[in-house]
Amino acid sequence: MTTNLATTEDHLRNLSVVDFKATTSSIAATTMRNELAKLVDGVPEGPARAAFSLEMDNFYSLFTRYLSEKAKATKLNWSEVKSPAPEQVISYKSLPGANADQTSQFLSKLAVLKLNGGLGTTMGCVGPKSIIEVRDGMTFLDLTVRQIEYLNDQYKVQVPLILMNSFNTDEDTERIIQKYKGHGLQIITFNQSRFPRVSKESLLPVAKSPNAPIGCWYPPGHGDLFEALMNSGTLDELIAQGKEYLFVSNVDNLGATVDINILRHFADSGAEFIMELTDKTKADIKGGTLIDYNGTVRLLEIAQVPPEHVDDFKSVKKFRYFNTNNLWVNLKAIKRVVDNSELSMEIIVNNKTADNGEKVIQLETAVGAAIKHFKGAHGVNVPRSRFLPVKSTSDLFLITSDLYRLNHGELTMNPARIFNSVPLVKLGDHFKKVGHFTSRFQGPPHILELDHLTVTGDVTFGHDVVLQGTVIIVANHGERIDIPSGAILNDKVVSGNLRILDH
Repeated sequence: MTTNLATTEDHLRNLSVVDFKATTSSIAATTMRNELAKLVDGVPEGPARAAFSLEMDNFYSLFTRYLSEKAKATKLNWSEVKSPAPEQVISYKSLPGANADQTSQFLSKLAVLKLNGGLGTTMGCVGPKSIIEVRDGMTFLDLTVRQIEYLNDQYKVQVPLILMNSFNTDEDTERIIQKYKGHGLQIITFNQSRFPRVSKESLLPVAKSPNAPIGCWYPPGHGDLFEALMNSGTLDELIAQGKEYLFVSNVDNLGATVDINILRHFADSGAEFIMELTDKTKADIKGGTLIDYNGTVRLLEIAQVPPEHVDDFKSVKKFRYFNTNNLWVNLKAIKRVVDNSELSMEIIVNNKTADNGEKVIQLETAVGAAIKHFKGAHGVNVPRSRFLPVKSTSDLFLITSDLYRLNHGELTMNPARIFNSVPLVKLGDHFKKVGHFTSRFQGPPHILELDHLTVTGDVTFGHDVVLQGTVIIVANHGERIDIPSGAILNDKVVSGNLRILDH
């Protein structure tokens, strides 16, 4: 019998690498456990210590899973990635409606949760993003409260509003919601977890004490929803109230209103988890999509895709839909998967640089990735109107215009708009912050017939400006363009200097 020496040496070398990684991971896990124990010891005995200890246990579980996957070099098997089967995505158009009695019955078992952990810093604002004014002097939070109040009044029910805050938004949110006290709406708040950032070099927590500066900690993504809901006692509180269904969405998605047809389908189908999907466009090619993986539905994010398959992932033909992050989840099912420690969502490694220049990592999860843990889980292909996020001032431009109407806190497209599509708007850096954006418009422009708008440089708009077709406005460095009040721009390119002064 002949032995291939080269093959044997390769095998031994591979084993050696695996053993080295396993040993390294084991040491890192043990060291992390000791460091976390020190952090817990720094909290006085009592409920606060118990809560902090539970958070550190959850973080340790996530960290050791990260080490294990890193050591094994766990990768997605692309050959098993398939477009979802027809029964895994149902068309919204096929959903039956519900009569008034049924609607009240379904709503009485519903709670609405908004993911409220983000700050408004990317739009130049201080504090929670949910307090940015977006329409007629109303904030994201105002619009949400108005929607649910109207729903409760219309159907004589008590749908509670739940806000999952982060340590970044909790204090401000608690202060702001005081203004809704006389509204008769039950508002429940709880905090998602606070996990320690990890030094990329040492794989140890950056925080050296439980009271370490805020920059040493991070909220671990909205995938933390289920454990945080449970640990806060909010999950048991809702179940005790007779609630069965939870509608989850991002607070900045103004299209994420309670939809009676989806609620009825959720209740009738017996599914434990439904993800709202909408048709992918070129603007959404990087968004998460629903896939069939070994016969089960899963959320696939671009960060999980091997580099050689990124173009496949972006294909609108293979993956028609993307995740709106509007989710419907059964509350008792959440309790089951958390109690049984079934949650094992894909880990997102977020590389950051701390204020002192240190390279750190944040281990995060996405709430939609939990879909694989729930029975009967599937997607519903919803109209684009269910996805109306405000991530930038370009989005804010659309929301504040006559393209939308506001009724009872809900934005709907103006029926006078001939096209179903929304105009493509690109505003330059002079408009990036909300304060700068508002100072450059004397009033919202009229854009019912607009297809495309690009604005760069020092540009201002008067009141009652009408924009139609494709409009490009470019003020180069040192130039300024003032679009006068009442101006009508139809398929125009404006450049150079333009100032018309009133006298």
